[in-house]
Amino acid sequence: MISKKIYYEGFRNIKKQTLMLDDGVNILYGENAQGKTNALEGIYLFAHGKSFRTQNDRDMVSFETGKTKLELEFEDLGRTREMSFELFKTKRRECKLNKAPAKLSELIGLFRAVLFCPDHLSIVKEGPATRRGFINGALCQLKPVYLKSLQIYNKLLEQRNALIKLSADFPDRYSSVLDLYSEQLAQQAAYIYSVRKKYIEKLNSHIGYFFDAMSNGESVRLRYKNSIKNEDIIDEKALIEKYYELFTSDRAKEITLGTTLHGIHRDDIIIELDGKDARLYASQGQQRSIALALKLGEGEISKDETGEYPIFLFDDVLSELDKNRQKFVINELSGRQVVVTSCDISGFGENVLENANLICVRNGTYESV
Repeated sequence: MISKKIYYEGFRNIKKQTLMLDDGVNILYGENAQGKTNALEGIYLFAHGKSFRTQNDRDMVSFETGKTKLELEFEDLGRTREMSFELFKTKRRECKLNKAPAKLSELIGLFRAVLFCPDHLSIVKEGPATRRGFINGALCQLKPVYLKSLQIYNKLLEQRNALIKLSADFPDRYSSVLDLYSEQLAQQAAYIYSVRKKYIEKLNSHIGYFFDAMSNGESVRLRYKNSIKNEDIIDEKALIEKYYELFTSDRAKEITLGTTLHGIHRDDIIIELDGKDARLYASQGQQRSIALALKLGEGEISKDETGEYPIFLFDDVLSELDKNRQKFVINELSGRQVVVTSCDISGFGENVLENANLICVRNGTYESV
């Protein structure tokens, strides 16, 4: 998968610019607050349908125009496609595929990107929500059904929590309705759990290699921690029944606390370093290597599932790696499209700079040098 060009109009500080990318390594460099991360944000938007910096479209829209236009031309398995978004301050975005109107849900997964940004450096030490977000983001690009199931689950959970709060004053009035919500949540939870578990098994087969190559013979492995006691259950019907039991097991306590106590929204991915919890034992350097291994593994699974590598986006992190890790990453990503942002290109090795497409970024403009 190759991104050929991206057109930005009224996107944050970018007035009107077309960013042309090479098939290999592209380095966007310049001082802070000039538009380097904005460029990556626009590319990421086409892959995930949302920004990695904000939840609201209006935050990306230029104050001057009140609207934003983004256009992407990319190649996938020999086909050239075009996608476009128009974002507004006061109404929902408009989406197009090959110039024809389309729903956002129809676009997710057509263009794929793996992002590695400063926030990901703390994925080991952060709470469970960060690791769930990593898994969800990767899976939503690969499986549209997973995205839909996750959306349904979150909506049902929101409604069930609202009923739980109402039940504090009327504990019997909503009992049968809560049972119905528990049944519907169980169906979605069983599917989401199964897909996550299989993805983590695949991820383990890749991250061991990447981490070992960047470390001193240490091993890293992921373990999926969830509410189900017997993690060997694979039968769909049995899983649904197990989740239904969980959703109905602590009704009185849930009413007291005002929230749903069990479910895939409370799962965690335990990262083990040489058999120990990495949250407690991993050094800062080990944390970086683990996060990087996770992202490289995400790219490998995307290739396995779709037949082509995604585009790799590195936002102000690659130049912070030591020379050995930097060399390893560049070598591993040989033959794949990479877009890197950096304030100072002197941190890159000469071999990287000689073969890279260097793009100078100044005040929302992009010029190849």
